[in-house]
Amino acid sequence: MAKILLTTTSYQDTPGPHHDLLNGSGHEVQRERGPLSEQQMLDLVGDFDAFLCGDDAITRKVLEKASPKLKIIAKYGIGVDKIDVEAATEMGMPICFTPGVNHTTVAEHSFGLMLALFRNLVEEVNYVRAGQWKRITGHEIMGKTIGIIGLGRIGKEMVIRAKAFGLNVIGNDLYWPEEFAAEHGVERAETFDEIFEKADIISLHTNLTAETRDLISAKSMAKMKDGVIILNCARGELVNTADMVEGLKSGKIGGYGADVLDEEPPSADHPLLSAPHCVITPHIGSRTHESVQRQAIMATKNLLLCLEGKPPLAQINDVPVPALD
Repeated sequence: MAKILLTTTSYQDTPGPHHDLLNGSGHEVQRERGPLSEQQMLDLVGDFDAFLCGDDAITRKVLEKASPKLKIIAKYGIGVDKIDVEAATEMGMPICFTPGVNHTTVAEHSFGLMLALFRNLVEEVNYVRAGQWKRITGHEIMGKTIGIIGLGRIGKEMVIRAKAFGLNVIGNDLYWPEEFAAEHGVERAETFDEIFEKADIISLHTNLTAETRDLISAKSMAKMKDGVIILNCARGELVNTADMVEGLKSGKIGGYGADVLDEEPPSADHPLLSAPHCVITPHIGSRTHESVQRQAIMATKNLLLCLEGKPPLAQINDVPVPALD
């Protein structure tokens, strides 16, 4: 019997068959409420055979303390920037993940944020709740140009929805999907700057890397159209918080809709929480019953396959599945 640390809250909070799958495995499961910081992880680890994790800080320090007992990391989701993949690989720990399960849900959420900003929905609902019949004139999105940075599964779903709403689409991706772009009429932007210069709406769907950290900053904002709307359902660190606040206050940025922050959960005085024309949701882009169950089942299957010494359904690093003691 293996001992598993389960930290993802959407997995725990959403009913579905994934619970039966995990509970029926016969393994011992310790449940914690993530995402956990490095220190919280350090306080916990050392006696677990496997992690079933969300966006917890799984750093080299954590992995060093967790080994040699820890054998498997099963990520619930697709982003592994919180995991030191290099360190895990060095230590012979396979990292599983769950591609292809949440792209529809995240794209829908991105459009929800977009519409909320263009039609001032949050402000209007709050006015009506307060007994004020205050009507703000909004904007329609038809005919606008959306620049999508990152044309993976989520970015492609954004393209499909953008076309249905009558938007012009330009995109940027290191691995350009030639056939998809031709089929859906996506103009290729060779550089980020082309997106910044042409787009009325910029939607971020790229990984967090050294190149993309602070991709949206005062320097890049200077190249954008006045009043541009920016959407971020990828990673909070893609956007420089201080520069975004200044952009919103000056009106250079017409609105910022984000499901992610550089600090999660944010402190009460996080500057974006009180910034104008800013709609922040608490990292729920992939949290629908349908998506959670798809992710949770795949993450659990990955975990259980590895515990049985079998290859998982999807793996980030090329590490053979180790035999448990």
